[in-house]
Amino acid sequence: MALPGRQDAASSFEALYRSCGADVYAYVASLLRDRAAAEDVTALAFERALRKRRSFDRERGNERAWLFGIARNAALDELRRRSRTAALLTDIPEERLVGPDDEPERRASVRAALASLDPRDRELIALKFHAGLSNAEIAKVIGASESAAGTRLHRAVTKLREACHAH
Repeated sequence: MALPGRQDAASSFEALYRSCGADVYAYVASLLRDRAAAEDVTALAFERALRKRRSFDRERGNERAWLFGIARNAALDELRRRSRTAALLTDIPEERLVGPDDEPERRASVRAALASLDPRDRELIALKFHAGLSNAEIAKVIGASESAAGTRLHRAVTKLREACHAH
């Protein structure tokens, strides 16, 4: 017979997985650009979160941001394991930035603009538009203050807009 607290924790973790699993996978896949590795790293991130769930502190942020921080670290570990010297590569699905009815030229412009951005800027844009995180959640993931994360994100979006107009 399971203890009531354990069952509550298990159902809470299952709810976290159901609400965030697809977004964590998409975020990790955008960093790794390898679907099979993204599946493995997503599973690893959830395993780490399950093991560390007692260390989660609601006063420091919400579970979603905490989980994305774990996923980011797991993805970075995988990139280091591969001994990649290239910076983070982020491929944000363009449907997150342009609508499905937008003309092909606009889609191509956004794709080219994203490719021209610094990898750290692409990561911020991926966290905001792909993962759907708030500025406070992004701050927790990247280990910066909320105001610093907001400033960096604003600069990244400005660069993206300028790059879109240039293409």
